[in-house]
Amino acid sequence: MDTRIIFSIVSLLFINFSLVQAQPAIFDITKFGAAPDGKADASQAIADAWKEACAAAGSSKILIPAGKFLAGIVNVTGPCKGAIEVEVQGTNIRFNFITKGLVRDITSLNSKYFHVNVFGCDDFTFEGFKVSTPEGSLNTDGIHIGRSKGVTISNAKIGTGDDCISIGDGTENLKITKVACGPGHGINIGSLGKYENEDPASGITVSDCTLTGTTNGVRIKTWPAMFPNTATNIHFQDITMEKFSNPIIVDQMYCPWNKCNKKEPSKVKISDVSFKNIKGTSATALTVQLICSSGVPCEKVELANIDLTYSGPEGPAKSECIDVKPTIVGKIPERCK
Repeated sequence: MDTRIIFSIVSLLFINFSLVQAQPAIFDITKFGAAPDGKADASQAIADAWKEACAAAGSSKILIPAGKFLAGIVNVTGPCKGAIEVEVQGTNIRFNFITKGLVRDITSLNSKYFHVNVFGCDDFTFEGFKVSTPEGSLNTDGIHIGRSKGVTISNAKIGTGDDCISIGDGTENLKITKVACGPGHGINIGSLGKYENEDPASGITVSDCTLTGTTNGVRIKTWPAMFPNTATNIHFQDITMEKFSNPIIVDQMYCPWNKCNKKEPSKVKISDVSFKNIKGTSATALTVQLICSSGVPCEKVELANIDLTYSGPEGPAKSECIDVKPTIVGKIPERCK
């Protein structure tokens, strides 16, 4: 059964997705008229369930059972008489084709797949969003964004088993700021170029973030061979990294499980990219790795003030640059050759 949950939510305020010790009172949205057919609007049922849960003394649980629910605008507010847990018995929450959306002060706990998938949205904001999933849990990206423009993610705390934030094709004018990432796989653009007719990724800024204990830092990844695309106007700046591997990566030979043609270069053109004011400690000696395409080499790449230290047995911190001639300003680990 396809157990997607589809929401169009303008304002969610003061929701506490907290674990509680006592058995909570359960408010099943189907008892309030919601139908799991993916057609009937479940907005009023969700609002009614919230209203009763909010008024109930002690802890409460709003249950969204397995099925496919469609909701329009849902406004829920507090304060409430007790803690409220929202349990979604599905694989992810999707925000599709929403204009001027706001998700504020919510925690997504132990998702079975991507915590949140944002697609086709315009002017959508995540403020104070939290994600918690055990390290090692597969495919549990915190926030995945695709074919959306004007998305902002700020003051977020994301700990997961996969990408903290993954950015797909067609993402435009994305701002990520004041995000604490870890554990997880870092903040990633891509992978791009796997499918025909992908849309370009452009206007992406990641700033004032902290990554702790992640397997990657900030990364752009594209498939070799496959299909053309572009990634441009991308900037990573004022980032602190601690106890992580692979801090700064452009990987245009991305080939998980070795199931692709590495003999042909990537057809994705990367340009106007900067990594500025990035500091911290690395678990690997190769702290800056720019592997660009021999077919369409990277252009207008800047490395500025990269202060990443490594104290392990592999010697001092290093940089590697292939098919790219970056502009270098200030300090970086062993200049690219």
